[in-house]
Amino acid sequence: MIAPIKIKSTLKEYFGYDQFRPLQEEIIQSIFEGNDNLVIMPTGGGKSICFQLPAILLEGITIVISPLIALMKDQVDGLTTNGIAAAYINSSQSESEQQEIYSKIAANEIKLLYTAPESLSYLEHIFTSQKISLIAIDEAHCISSWGHDFRPAYTNLGYLKNRFPDIPVIALTATADKATREDIANQLNIPNATQHIASFDRKNLKLEVRPANDRITQIINFIEDKPNESGIIYCLSRKATQAVAEKLQAANINAMAYHAGIAHNIRSQIQEDFINDTCQVICATIAFGMGIDKSNVRWVIHYNLPKNIEGYYQEIGRAGRDGLPSDTLLFHSYGDVIQLQKFAQNSGNVDVQLAKLDRMKEYADALSCRRKILLNYFGELISEDCGNCDVCKNPPQFFDGTIIAQKALSAVARLDGQEPIGTVIDVLRGAQNNTIFEKGYQNVKTYGIAKDIAWLDWKQYMTQLINQGYLEIAFHENNKLKLTQFAKDVLFKGKKVDLANLVEAEKVKEKQKAKAPKASKNLLFERLRELRLNIAREEDVPAYQIFNDATLKEMDAERPMSDEEFIQINGVGRKKMENYGYQFIKEIIAFSKEKKPRRTKGETTKKTYELYKQGLSIAEIAQERKLAETTIFSHISKLYDDGKDIDLMQFIGKQDLQSIRDAKETLNDPDTLKAYFEHFEEAIPYSTIRIGLTILSKEN
Repeated sequence: MIAPIKIKSTLKEYFGYDQFRPLQEEIIQSIFEGNDNLVIMPTGGGKSICFQLPAILLEGITIVISPLIALMKDQVDGLTTNGIAAAYINSSQSESEQQEIYSKIAANEIKLLYTAPESLSYLEHIFTSQKISLIAIDEAHCISSWGHDFRPAYTNLGYLKNRFPDIPVIALTATADKATREDIANQLNIPNATQHIASFDRKNLKLEVRPANDRITQIINFIEDKPNESGIIYCLSRKATQAVAEKLQAANINAMAYHAGIAHNIRSQIQEDFINDTCQVICATIAFGMGIDKSNVRWVIHYNLPKNIEGYYQEIGRAGRDGLPSDTLLFHSYGDVIQLQKFAQNSGNVDVQLAKLDRMKEYADALSCRRKILLNYFGELISEDCGNCDVCKNPPQFFDGTIIAQKALSAVARLDGQEPIGTVIDVLRGAQNNTIFEKGYQNVKTYGIAKDIAWLDWKQYMTQLINQGYLEIAFHENNKLKLTQFAKDVLFKGKKVDLANLVEAEKVKEKQKAKAPKASKNLLFERLRELRLNIAREEDVPAYQIFNDATLKEMDAERPMSDEEFIQINGVGRKKMENYGYQFIKEIIAFSKEKKPRRTKGETTKKTYELYKQGLSIAEIAQERKLAETTIFSHISKLYDDGKDIDLMQFIGKQDLQSIRDAKETLNDPDTLKAYFEHFEEAIPYSTIRIGLTILSKEN
């Protein structure tokens, strides 16, 4: 078993992060234990590290099955930039290009090999001659007949587990409901896989829905408020992508259309232009984005209503992958619904697709917190509103709807959760139709107890109860309406339920939204962005693969002026420090001299000290201040040097302190953290070394 401290140091060295995101470390440990794993983690949650980091440390080669050439290239480029040996094999390469990669594999010079499911035949000799350490299946929803992007070639992947029963398989996707998760595990022959379901709560995404009135004018105003920020506009048809792009171009917005009807070489160039920040806006059909790892997409607009919530959530997740605040805007119209209903009729699982479309429409029409609706849909039940969606910011008027809720929930309970919404409403209203009489529902106690509420109003109240998490739709059981665990509180514990006043809600929807003020530019951040872009163009890689926006923001906040300070920035690993540290530090020093003096440590450490005295842990302080934990450790060391009441021994073990003391006596260059880090073969983190040296400085 690989030691946790080695795993942590690998995370920092190759990926530049001091701490794992939720579930990452748990998933990685499970792989090292030889388990199969199914990972459901939203876009931007850090799925790739879950198999990329183990691949570095495991003996042998990791096979990554990925659906798109663009996605493979993007990930391989990113890994190479981080100093990780990776390659891809697919049909786009020449025989000589493939042979060169095979030679590197034979020489054990490749740790991760990407390929498409259709290209697995190219790897037959690798399967028989090389040690395979791990099989990763990305975008695993493609395997599922219940999933939102059925991919026939994926359905054959189940043979891999039969052929390599002792090799762990990890399947990853951004969105999958309960039925899809079960289907993925069964089709991949990993029914006992450990399931890791991350929180779908992307707090940095603002959620907004608007009626599709004069969309182009609204979109132009929206983009003009966000100069130089990258964004994606998703459209339902190829024709719409062209029309929207042309209208934006006429408004002097740098926009391009992207769809499958465009020649492959032109389409690839458009995608490259967007990735490399030479095109600001892409107007695309939904296929665009799955192959994009671009971390600095600041907004996503849906020009049309998506066909289901899974697809919608995955698409908006392409904004703000770096964790910085980002906007999402959805337009919807009745025409979209009609068009999508026609599409569903021509697809497999018609009933499921139509039911999911209904759920998407209910989300668009919702009168309660949109984030709560999304999370509830994926089985993550929350009770608090988010405060960062259009409904929370502009809420409708509510009334005490507890009795209405109790009637609805009682009806579902009396029907044993075996009927869809329409039948439940018919029972509540005392309908006299064949379904009611054939099933004897006129005899249940809740029959006719709510005749006074119109059928369409009942439909809206049911939608609100679903959106608030009291009811759920079982799509894989013919759309039956079921009670959730929250329903018991309403039925048996007297929990109050607030429902939106339908008349007042319509008035709220018609309100004109005030135009947001333009954000002021951060001069150093812009200079660092420009430097990043210039380096990216020289190296012919996407700018975000040099550093993402969140890393540049932290550089602006902390202004590192030495290698030791620079490597403490979140997102800076050893390879990137060696390649780019000098240029970025030089730019930061130049800016500080030209514009204003460097912020003193006292300005930023004071806040850290206040939080420390409140009893917060290092991790909690880092989260509160949106800084790396190593940065907080540097604050703590400075505060200790300044005589503040800090107990440094709580952050370092006696054995580590003694090792640092011994090294100080023997090192030729004992004044740099890097010298100690290399002396300990990266087993002791920079933050621990800094703390140890601070303590030792007081001993002299």
